[in-house]
This record gives sequence, structure tokens and C-alpha cells, in this order.
Amino acid sequence: MITTPLLAVTQQRAEELLADDPIWLILIKIVALFLFALIMPTFLVAWERKVVGRMQHRPGPNRVGPNGWLQALADALKMAFKEDIMPAKADKVVFFLAPVIAAIPAFLALSVLPFGPEVSIFGEHTVLQLVDLPVGVLLVLACSSIGVYGIVLSGWSSGSPYPLLGALRSAAQVISYEIAMGLSIVAVILYAGTLSTAGIVDAQQGGWYCFLLIPSFAVFCISMVGETNRAPFDLPEAESELVGGFHTEYSASLKFAMFYLAEYVNMVTVSAMATTLFLGGWHAPWPISAIWAGANTGWWPIIWFMGKVLAFLFVFIWLRGTLPRLRYDQFMRLGWRGLVPMSLLWILMIFAVRVWNSADRPFSGPIALVAAGILLVALLVFVSIIPEQRKAGSPEVEPVSDYPVPPLDLKVPTTRPRHRLRAAEATEAGTPEALAASSGGKDDV
Repeated sequence: MITTPLLAVTQQRAEELLADDPIWLILIKIVALFLFALIMPTFLVAWERKVVGRMQHRPGPNRVGPNGWLQALADALKMAFKEDIMPAKADKVVFFLAPVIAAIPAFLALSVLPFGPEVSIFGEHTVLQLVDLPVGVLLVLACSSIGVYGIVLSGWSSGSPYPLLGALRSAAQVISYEIAMGLSIVAVILYAGTLSTAGIVDAQQGGWYCFLLIPSFAVFCISMVGETNRAPFDLPEAESELVGGFHTEYSASLKFAMFYLAEYVNMVTVSAMATTLFLGGWHAPWPISAIWAGANTGWWPIIWFMGKVLAFLFVFIWLRGTLPRLRYDQFMRLGWRGLVPMSLLWILMIFAVRVWNSADRPFSGPIALVAAGILLVALLVFVSIIPEQRKAGSPEVEPVSDYPVPPLDLKVPTTRPRHRLRAAEATEAGTPEALAASSGGKDDV
């Protein structure tokens, strides 16, 4: 039987327990993670429709299942049995592999995230984590980067311009925001002193990094929205510009369902990663941990962990229901001119504070970091609201829209008859068109 277990453990104790896991326990963890990754997207789709419907003053799905909660399952079954249509110009092998490449890394990233402390499963002591790698944070970043290859290959293999444009946008988007996300994690690594996810959770027992490292937390939250191609950063699949983006040529079949699954699993992964890095992982929030001594033992930490993850997922849904899609130039400007410089300055400040503290000077490191973080965020907001100075100049033609317009002095060229007989008749008539036709005929000769 599954019994109530022991106290929270350190990183070294967790590594020892994971190394002693028998094969049957590892298989149980793999199946549990796989089912978790399949059930969460199904729940998220129904939850998103209900929340957005509530925001838009409509009921949302309410027919299939109790209160409409099985609508997402019905949609998944429908897509599994629909006809799979492949374009004639598509690269068949790459077109088939692209959804698989997009979905598999999303599942792998969950394997290094700690869901809870030491427990006892059928008498075997273990931790609620599949594997604790010394470079677990880098594995999550690598999986999120590999998943973009599926999007890029799907657009390239479709043999259509709109999917290709969506794939190119996705490539530029992931490069921009992967850099910002990686820089935001540097501060966490410096303070935790490890790349292990379990070690980072253990280092936050004295306080969560979302309060100590405010700019890093803000940059990570913005970057994870851009990393998952969610609104308002869903430019690779902008239906108002690119029909459907990178998956335009994928009919509503099982391949399209895999793209859908990968998007929502990525949302769960980055939300769990943000919880692990900045919200103390499976540790209980402050009021509960101060009142209840056993809040961080046993199976209870799974509730705190899932509560934090669901809070991040609600923010994803909230953004989709409230914010419009950004223009592509605004989106790239935010990444390269806002998040990346801010992260670099913040890392320099952290290095300066840590060097100052190591020299035994009378200086409070955490208070200084919080104050510096608030000033940096305020400076970034102030700089972002300053309008860009444009060079004053009066254009010759005032455009009435953003689309290119012809000049006002445009002259329509005269056309010449294609047949010699009509040209000869026009020459005898002596009209300007006739003279132009006759001169054109001489030039041709």
C-alpha cells in the first residue's frame, strides 16, 4: 500500500533514493508522468474554453459530459478518426515526423522536475521525481529548443508559403526568447549554486526567488509566453495573417492533434519550471508552512506544487482572453531591446552584490538586490513608454493606409495594337495611338 512518508529531504538524499529505485518503481513513475502529460492538456482545453467564455459573458462548452467537461475528450477522439490529407507538394517523411518531433521533447522535460519530497510507495522509499540530473535546468531548455524543430520542419515540408512564413517566424521567435529565458535563469543558478532542479528547490527553503530575484522572475514569465507561442505572442500561427501558420496544411487529424498536444504540454512544462525555479517548487506557501509543521511532508506537497502550476496556467488563459496579438516588430523589439539588455544588467548587479558581500563589507545583500530589482524594472517600464523619436519629414505623397499606394503623377502607358492590320488602320486614322503603334512597329523591325 501507499503510505504516508517521511520528512523533506536534501539533494544528496534525493540522489541516493533515486539511484536505489527498482525497475518496477521507475516504470510506475514513467507511466504516471505520461498519463499526467496526457490528462493535463485535456483538462486545460476544457478549462480554457470555460474561462474565456466566462470572460466574454457566454457559457462555453456545456453539452458533452457533466457541465461540458468532456468536450475536449470528444474533440480528441474526433481528430483521431478523421481523414489525414497530405498536400501533393509536401515532403512526406518530414511532414509525418514534424508533429512527433514537436511532441516528444515536451514529455521529456517533465522527467527532471521534482513534484514532491520523500514518500513510500509499496514500502519503497523514493522521491516524487523520475531523475535528478546535475544539469536538469539545461535539459529543460534543450527540450524546449528541440521542440521548435518540429514547427520549423512542418512549415518547410508543407510546400506552401503560409506555413513556411510561420516556421520562419517561429525560428526567429525561439532564438530571441530562448536567450532571454536562459539569461533569467543565470541569477537563480548563481544563488542556488547548482543546475539540479531538486537542489534549486532545496535552496529556496529560506525564501522564494520570485521575491529576491524580481527582474529574473518577470523576464522568465514573459519569455515562457513567447516560448510556447501563446497569445499575445502567437505569431507563428497568426490566423489573421497566415491562415493558420505552420500547421495550415495539417488537416484536423491526428497530426494536428499532436501539435495541439505539444503546445499544451509545453505550457505545463514551463509553468512547472517557473514553479521550481522561483516559487519554491513543492514547498507550501508561507501562511500554510508557518501554521502547519507537516505541510512539506508526505503527499501534501503535490497539492502545493499543482496549485502553483495551475496559477501560471490561468495566467496563460487570462492573457489569451484579454490581450490582442502584437505586431511582429513590436514582439522582436521587446525581446532584443527590452528583455535581453535588462537580464544582462541584472546579472552584472548580482555579481557586484555577491563580490561586495564576499569581501565582508557591511552591506545587506538580499535587501540591496530587491531594491536594485525594483529600480531596474521601473527603469525598463519608463524607457518602454517613451515614444520613439522619428525624423521629421514631409513625404511627397501622404499614404491613406499602410499599404503601398501609386504616386499621384502616375501616367498610364499607351497600349499598341497587337495585330499589324489594326496598326495599319490606326496609322491611316492619324490618332496618337496610331503614331505610337507605328513607331513601336518600326522599333520592332
